[in-house]
Amino acid sequence: MRRRFVALGVALCAGLGIAGCSHRGGPWQLTDVSGHLPDLDFTLTGDDGRLVTADTLKGRASLVYFGYTHCPDVCPETMGRLMQVIGKLGPDAQNVRILFVSVDPARDTPKALHDYAGAFDSQHARGLTGTDAQIEQLARHYRVAYQMEKRDPNGNYEVTHSSAVYIFDVRNHARLLATDHDTPDVIAEDVRRIIENHS
Repeated sequence: MRRRFVALGVALCAGLGIAGCSHRGGPWQLTDVSGHLPDLDFTLTGDDGRLVTADTLKGRASLVYFGYTHCPDVCPETMGRLMQVIGKLGPDAQNVRILFVSVDPARDTPKALHDYAGAFDSQHARGLTGTDAQIEQLARHYRVAYQMEKRDPNGNYEVTHSSAVYIFDVRNHARLLATDHDTPDVIAEDVRRIIENHS
């Protein structure tokens, strides 16, 4: 299962036609997706049950991750890494938010997302959900792959999904892509540069 997540991340870089997945040839350590992906644009339901639009989130850099609360490994690992990023940013962390977008809206209610995001960092992390159509549309915009696996006899199931973190600047422009191979130090350094460039 882990290999499938990594393969999806490699496919994403190839699909974007970006020659930066090896982090060479540019000033950024992460993959520069400027001009390759659209601005952050959505209307979803926040983990407080209220509608949230991307426009209302301008003013802080956004680290967007597509996952689900029942995820057994990759999601908690990625959220843990993002918590390390927040810690390394120090005072700059006040200019960053983490958006955890559910790819399992059937099970991920606003309350479930609120509890999940809050367990990591209630100050910086926020869960988002929506209808199947809303999630599919947003995922398509950023070429996020996900697929529900076969249910077990108890009705439980896993969702295979890509594991990249999308980084948007304070104006909601897509700027960088972080993968499983990028360390919290590298992510924090590039996120800090994005913050400083717009301060």
